[in-house]
Amino acid sequence: MTLGLAAGRPSENRKKQAMASMANDTKTVRVNFDLAEMQFTQFKMMAAQSKRTMADILRELVAKELMKSQ
Repeated sequence: MTLGLAAGRPSENRKKQAMASMANDTKTVRVNFDLAEMQFTQFKMMAAQSKRTMADILRELVAKELMKSQ
């Protein structure tokens, strides 16, 4: 009987999925920027409620905006 549980960090699977979706981009770079404290708190809560990482959401938003500009 399997419970569907696995060892390791849950975010690791999301990270692998995000990286797979960027398969064409072999090199990544880090992006840093400032947010107002309230925006950060609301964003973090939104990410937790949607069971996604903040980084995943930001990557999706950037990809969506880049698609619009093409």
